[in-house]
Amino acid sequence: MTAVRNVYIGQEIERTEDFRFLTGRGTFVDDYEPTGLLHAAILRSSVAHGRIRKIDASAAIKMAGVHAVITAADIGEKIPTIPIRLAPIKGLERYLQPVIATEKVRYVGEPIAVVLAETRAIAEDATAEIELEIETLAPVPDWRVAETDSTLLVEQNGTNVATRYAVGSGDADAAFAIADYTRREFFHAHRHTAVPMETRGLVAEWDAANERLVVTGATKVTFFNRRALAAMMQMPESAIDFIEIDVGGGFGVRGEFYPEDFLIPFAARMTRRPVKWIEDRTEHLQAANHSREIDCELEIACRHDGTILALRGRIHGDMGAYTRTNSGVVPAKAAQFLHGPYRIPAVKFDVAAYMTSKTPIGTYRAPGRFEANFFRERLIDMAARDLNIDPVEFRRKNLIATNEMPYSIGKLVPYENESAYDSGDYHVALEKCLAAFGWQEKKNLQGRNIDGRYHGLAVTCFVESGGAGPRENVRMLLERDGRVTVAIGSSVLGQGLETVFAQIAADALELPFEAFRVLHGSTTLLDEGFGTYHSRAVVMGGSAILDGAKNLLSAIRAAASLQFNCRADEVSIDGGKAKGPDGRTLTFAALAAAAGPISANGTFANAQRTFSYGAHAAHVAVDARTGHVAVLDYVAVEDVGRAINPALVHGQTLGAVVQGLGGVFLDHLIYDANAQLLNASLADYLLPTATDFPHIRGVTLELHRSPSNPLGAKGAGEGGMVAVAATAANAVAAALSSFGVQPNDLPLSPPRIWQLLRDAASGRQRAP
Repeated sequence: MTAVRNVYIGQEIERTEDFRFLTGRGTFVDDYEPTGLLHAAILRSSVAHGRIRKIDASAAIKMAGVHAVITAADIGEKIPTIPIRLAPIKGLERYLQPVIATEKVRYVGEPIAVVLAETRAIAEDATAEIELEIETLAPVPDWRVAETDSTLLVEQNGTNVATRYAVGSGDADAAFAIADYTRREFFHAHRHTAVPMETRGLVAEWDAANERLVVTGATKVTFFNRRALAAMMQMPESAIDFIEIDVGGGFGVRGEFYPEDFLIPFAARMTRRPVKWIEDRTEHLQAANHSREIDCELEIACRHDGTILALRGRIHGDMGAYTRTNSGVVPAKAAQFLHGPYRIPAVKFDVAAYMTSKTPIGTYRAPGRFEANFFRERLIDMAARDLNIDPVEFRRKNLIATNEMPYSIGKLVPYENESAYDSGDYHVALEKCLAAFGWQEKKNLQGRNIDGRYHGLAVTCFVESGGAGPRENVRMLLERDGRVTVAIGSSVLGQGLETVFAQIAADALELPFEAFRVLHGSTTLLDEGFGTYHSRAVVMGGSAILDGAKNLLSAIRAAASLQFNCRADEVSIDGGKAKGPDGRTLTFAALAAAAGPISANGTFANAQRTFSYGAHAAHVAVDARTGHVAVLDYVAVEDVGRAINPALVHGQTLGAVVQGLGGVFLDHLIYDANAQLLNASLADYLLPTATDFPHIRGVTLELHRSPSNPLGAKGAGEGGMVAVAATAANAVAAALSSFGVQPNDLPLSPPRIWQLLRDAASGRQRAP
């Protein structure tokens, strides 16, 4: 290969993985059909809360093509429970989800039985033949009912309140006592979910001769999931392989450990046949993690000039029926990120998590942050207008300055150490956003009625964490043809990591981009990996590649020294060639052909988070007759420290904004008073399409690199999402300011906007 001096980091290289996707050559879990395959269908509870009195599968098992029906009785006396992966807040461990219902069901969609058959259709038909009797119990439809403990979901715990705790810094109560101005508001962020293009699924294969299990279709955190499954099935981890293949989206929901991740491997071992399960869309909406449902009572204390003195509030998190792997993240991060990018001397937050008769909560892109920004930025706009201060000037006044970095926000999460914003210029990000948006040119539209639509503008600021530790690992192999295989513990969920990781490796080894093959996620690649979540893949995985490349170069020098009969430190490396002290050279390919493939491992460990930041601006037009909101312009600005591939970062930003706007105006999981999910289909659960929000712009900044990793990168996957609800809601409020409308509840659907206008016209106030 010819020597290459190109710098790949920072180039907008097209995604190499797109070729196989666009030509139909991708391999997804439903494409995998091993010989002898059985298909699984799951009988799920249609009751939100009840006691199981009878399960009779005799009719189902007699059906032609049915091979087995698995219930709790077939699994054993002790039913495994799903362990906590993140946010181990004391109290949550009392509500772990069993992998299958035993004596009670606690939400609609909870697994009760698994049918295995020759085809999926037969398996689904057989579930209808299972005779099931459930004694209905009073449901717990929301956190207010949960708090009364009038009906207990888990009787032995004696309460539906999983945890309560308080966090803060400074003396917030004292600040409120001396403040010139205070305001308290109640906000609601509604329940919705990610709905990736591809639903969950997996194929489990049991090798009876060697007592080994292979699970294909795993993603996100394969090594953790393997460890969890091994414990549940009482097998050594080394006897289980989790294989990651192409994935049609994740967004935090897909790839966590669910009941099916035990039930399908268990079924494969029991039947000694490969078993496939593919989730249908109704199952996804009923049973995959929901997120976001947080209520917040928030107060702000200020001086007359708008200087913020303190924030205090209460977070009420609806956790659903069980604690899953990371459900505690949502209320915890909602509290932590109420602080935002502002200089606030004192904060005090009380957090409570409640168990209800709904699908369990988990993380969804920007968990807790999306909600926290909505709560805080809505209150800031209200305070600014009360004090007759321009909302933009209010933010400028209170933003943390560059010379205050790193800026400590204290310990606002019980399971973490103190946090500090690492670097940044929050003021410049705000000004860049205002300039890109054209704020000065547009601000005269504020509140105007033009052709029956009321126009509103808003700008908000945010800070967002990423780069979660503890570490990530890589194995790099110089092949005989001179190509380099990069095997990484990070998982791919559609972000373009195969391209980005090749860019990082190409610069580190001074080889052409085309010389690299990136493998990812599977437990067969490495001894240990940590996966992809919390915008960590580039920060942790990319930094591990730098370490692996350094170690591979050392191994190449050592191998070349044997060929040149010299010391390793006498070998120089230049553009894919090793050069000895006597001037002889060997290409990497020739060296690998002579010495055999050369490998090296790399690791990057770090306990410090990265903190990206930025600002969003929106221009909306509201039809007061129908409640419809049109987004006429939207700009999202974020400093990501260092953009490895700006085009991919830009795509992440636009996708995140659209997803966020969907969460503001469309997505909504609707439950009735009996905790029945009313819209478990895409006919009723609304998602954004390409024509809904066409006017979106993203601006990527690289102003301040993170000091916590050698790439200087910060998380870039969630910054387009975190401030969307805050910005859109403030723009709607500005548009309808003449009506006195305060949109404090999400979603801002047309019926809700219409009702707010009617309530304002009649002088009614919404009760908290």
